[in-house]
Amino acid sequence: MKLPISVIVLTYNEEKNIADCLESVQNWADEIIVVDSYSDDKTLEIAGKYTDKIYQHPFENYSQQRNWAQDNLPIKNEWVFHLDADERVTLELSTELKEVFSNDYVDEDGFLISRRTVFMGRWIKHGGHYPAYHLRLFRHKKGRCEDRVYDQHFILEGKAGFLRGDIIDVITSDFKEWISRLNRWSTAEAQEAGLCERKFQVKARFTGTPIERKRWLRNIYYRMPMFARAFAYFFYRYVIRLGFLDGLEGLIFHFIQGCWYRFLVDVKIYEIKKTMEDVGGGCRC
Repeated sequence: MKLPISVIVLTYNEEKNIADCLESVQNWADEIIVVDSYSDDKTLEIAGKYTDKIYQHPFENYSQQRNWAQDNLPIKNEWVFHLDADERVTLELSTELKEVFSNDYVDEDGFLISRRTVFMGRWIKHGGHYPAYHLRLFRHKKGRCEDRVYDQHFILEGKAGFLRGDIIDVITSDFKEWISRLNRWSTAEAQEAGLCERKFQVKARFTGTPIERKRWLRNIYYRMPMFARAFAYFFYRYVIRLGFLDGLEGLIFHFIQGCWYRFLVDVKIYEIKKTMEDVGGGCRC
C-alpha cells in the first residue's frame, strides 16, 4: 500500500548509500524526490532506477537546501518525509506508518522519529546517543527547517506525535571520509557558535520536547570552559551514560565524535575569535 507521503532525499556523491536509502522507502512512499547538489559520481544514475523526480540545486547548507525543496518543488502529497542519503527506514517504522495512515484522519501535524546510529556495523545504544529524536515527517505546510548553518532541526507549527520505529543512520564505513565530514561539520558548528541568535530557531527548553531539551543542554555545554568541556563531555558520555557498553566500536565512536570532534570545534571557535579581535569585530549578526 502506497502512503500519501512524499519522501525528500538530499544527495551529493552518495553512490555508496543512495540505493539502500531509496530501497527502504520505495515500497510504501507514494512519491520519492531526490535533490542533488551536482554529484559527479553514479548517484543520479542509481537514483534514476527508483524515481524520475530528480532535481539539482547548488548546496549552501542543509537548512537552505531543505527549505528550497519545500518552497520550489511540485510536491504531490500533503505529508513530507525528509531523509538523508545515508539513512534507512526500518521495517518497524514503515509498518507503523502504514498503521497510522490507515486511519481516515491523522490527528497530528508531524511526528518525531528516533535515529539509530550504526557505526562499524554496531548499533550505538549508549552514551546518551539513543534514542535521538528528530522531526522528519510532517504536513508540508506545517514544517520548516530552522535558520542555522549546523545542527538544523525542523520546526513544526501544530501538534507533534512520536513514532516507535527508527531511522537507521549508517556512519560511513570509510573512516577517512568520516573524518573528512567531521572536519567540515566542525567548521560549520564553530561558525554557528559565533553567530547571534536568530528568530526562527528551536527554543531551548529543559522541559520541552527532546529536541528542545537537547538544544538547552547544548547551550549549557557552550557556557563551560573552552577545551576542557570536550573532555568533560566525553567522560559524561562514556562513563556516566555508559558509552563503554558499546564495546570497541563504541570507544572509537564516542572518543572521535564526543571528544576529538568537540575539541576541534573549540580550536576553530578560538581561531575565529582571535581573527575577530585582530580586526576589531564583534558578534556576527
